[in-house]
Amino acid sequence: MIVIGGLPIILRRGQIRDWALVYLFNAATNVFIDKIVTKYKVVKYPVRLLPKIFKTNIAFDYFVYPFITILYNQLTYKDNLLMIIYKVFLVAFPMLLIELWAEKKTSLIKWGKGWNWYHTYFSIIIKSLITRWVIREIREMAKREDKDQKYNEKVSFAL
Repeated sequence: MIVIGGLPIILRRGQIRDWALVYLFNAATNVFIDKIVTKYKVVKYPVRLLPKIFKTNIAFDYFVYPFITILYNQLTYKDNLLMIIYKVFLVAFPMLLIELWAEKKTSLIKWGKGWNWYHTYFSIIIKSLITRWVIREIREMAKREDKDQKYNEKVSFAL
């Protein structure tokens, strides 16, 4: 419900192509990573949507975390490196608190032996920074291509 309610916030900020790429990259890598950690029983999801089909938490992998990652990318769109890092720690902290609560008080998630809160926290931080870096690189490539295309149009028009 939060994700659906937040769609107008995400979509009103322009750059829809960028936010779609953030969503797709984040969701795809979430599923990939979650399959690995559930296979090796690092994390378990005793209660989940469609348990006969998925061993992972598809609500988090496909909706919650990608949505938060889009918001993080929007918050840091024009920030310098120091602010990007500062804000990722701030954004990741509530996610950590929710996971700590869910692990202790519900059957939504259970950590395997050796997994602790700081693994979750720093995994979210690293994954969010990687996603931000990937979208920045894609954005820069698109700018270079646009610049090259405009240059080629000018050259061909002059000939």
